[in-house]
Amino acid sequence: MDAFDAAILNVLQEDGQTPFTELGEQVGLSPSACHKRVKELRRSGVIAHQVVIVDERKLGMETSVFIQATLKNQRQATLAAFEKAVSLHREIMECYLMAGLSDYLLRILCRDGADYERIHADILTRLPGVDRVITNFSIRKVLRRTAVRL
Repeated sequence: MDAFDAAILNVLQEDGQTPFTELGEQVGLSPSACHKRVKELRRSGVIAHQVVIVDERKLGMETSVFIQATLKNQRQATLAAFEKAVSLHREIMECYLMAGLSDYLLRILCRDGADYERIHADILTRLPGVDRVITNFSIRKVLRRTAVRL
């Protein structure tokens, strides 16, 4: 990856639908050169996905909840079963294996307290291997970045 690839990625991370003509003007390459580079960035997996980022609040998803989950043990089978189960629930937006006091950190998106209560009862308490969960409700989102600075 060179400086042109980095410049292309910086533009596309802000607007993934930037036309190749405009992209070329911004990075100093021809549209066809940009197209070839983007194609290679996709092929190599540097560009993993192109998605639309929605405003969660405008869809009625008012609350981000962060869950610290501690498992009964750290055996590979326990971790794998937990991770597989987590991936099946679309309410769970993110999941990280952690080093520290808890084993996993989850981010859940829900409409309100009643929706979280449903998620807690129907999903969180039924995840395999869970010994304890600690719930933290966000008050408001201060910062959310999706672009990696290059």
